Amino acid sequence: MFDFLYNIFTIEMVKIILYYTEIFFVIYLLGYSTFLFISVVSGGNELFENIKKKELRNEIKHEYYVPISIIVPAYNEEITIVETIKSLINLNYKIYEIIIVNDGSTDHTLDTVIENFNLKLINQPIRKQLDCEDDVAVYENTKENKIPVTLINKVNGGKADAINMGINASKYPYFVCMDADSILQEDSLTKIAVSVLENQDVIAVGSMIRISNDSIFEKGKLVKLRLPKKLISALQVLEYERSFLASRIFLDKFNANLIISGAFGLFEKKAVINVGGYQVGSMGEDMELIVKLHSYYKSNKLPYKIKYAYEAVCWTQVPERLRDLLKQRKRWHIGLFQSLTQHKNLFTTGSYLYYLIYELLSPFIELGGLFVTLLAAVFGLLNVKYMIGFFLVYALFGSALTVISFLTRNFLSDTKIEFWDVLKVVILCVPENILFRFIMAWTRMLALLFYRGKKTNWGDIKRVTINYKS
Repeated sequence: MFDFLYNIFTIEMVKIILYYTEIFFVIYLLGYSTFLFISVVSGGNELFENIKKKELRNEIKHEYYVPISIIVPAYNEEITIVETIKSLINLNYKIYEIIIVNDGSTDHTLDTVIENFNLKLINQPIRKQLDCEDDVAVYENTKENKIPVTLINKVNGGKADAINMGINASKYPYFVCMDADSILQEDSLTKIAVSVLENQDVIAVGSMIRISNDSIFEKGKLVKLRLPKKLISALQVLEYERSFLASRIFLDKFNANLIISGAFGLFEKKAVINVGGYQVGSMGEDMELIVKLHSYYKSNKLPYKIKYAYEAVCWTQVPERLRDLLKQRKRWHIGLFQSLTQHKNLFTTGSYLYYLIYELLSPFIELGGLFVTLLAAVFGLLNVKYMIGFFLVYALFGSALTVISFLTRNFLSDTKIEFWDVLKVVILCVPENILFRFIMAWTRMLALLFYRGKKTNWGDIKRVTINYKS
């Protein structure tokens, strides 16, 4: 008798848990869809308003320049490093220097940079305001070059360690950190510096990151935008356009961005030194720094702003092989986990909760929600036709917002797009929203489940040449 009652009680408890879990899952999906919709509308409106300002000539025109040091950490980047430096030399900006930090590369990165830019060995001691591995040699370009280029060859210590070395060697009060497989548009430095000129409380500025694979560039200008031929890269284009148009612009209104991409970001050097620089050993050193800046300035009740400059465009290369992409996303998600768990004092802020629920825990919620939905169907707790219809509407809604983000970003920035590329975006938006997202969620979930706190390294991702003409 007791066994019978126990079994009934257990089954009823399971049904109740499944029922309320399913309700939570539906609310979660509706919440994310609402946020995404508001973000896309807000981002599109921001771009449109900016175009109107330009037409009315109601924008800042100045001859003032913030001196900036551009730091490029590099490890085994011989394939892309020359094009990256060429794009930096062609920037339309008056006062800046370029610092390349070779972090003990095992390929020909060091020799390639020295030969292509006529660098000479110099005797220059570097004052260490931030801890980092020792330098082996320092090289500079000849005096006749307008833009100073410094190459530091150092003992391998990881990306964060290499950036800290670049900060130590930098001359100017602001620095830009960017990847060695990326290129900047000729006006990107001007656009990202505007926020600093407008407000003295700005300590960091993020940028618009776009994908360069298969596109063509000449002297810092995009000549032809192409959707990448490789499927993996093309799917990432849709993901990037949605993310950078939507959430980054929207969260910027509330000083709530917790991420500035390592591909291109501007920082006040004094602020970064105050918080101890980039954390060596972190798998997400770029996010960890931003969260640390938020935490430091909030804890000390100091005025500060972390801005997002969507007109400052950096073109970066993304993985073309699935295994490279999976490795990258595992590192990113572990980096997110490290950053959020190390700075729990921000828990009460809205942006922290957003990144916790809709970024860090999202793979567990989404995959767990799908599993619970199947169980609920088995127990007869839901209307199967209704749920299938709900998921279809959700998928189509997300796919439509992805297409809108892509078209809005490109048309409002006067970028010419081939008809066939637009057609490919329309075709790929559904598998990107369902299949690609599912694979990424599964990858990120496994990254945390099997995380053992090992020290990070650079990661080995296959590079391809950048179509850049100087």
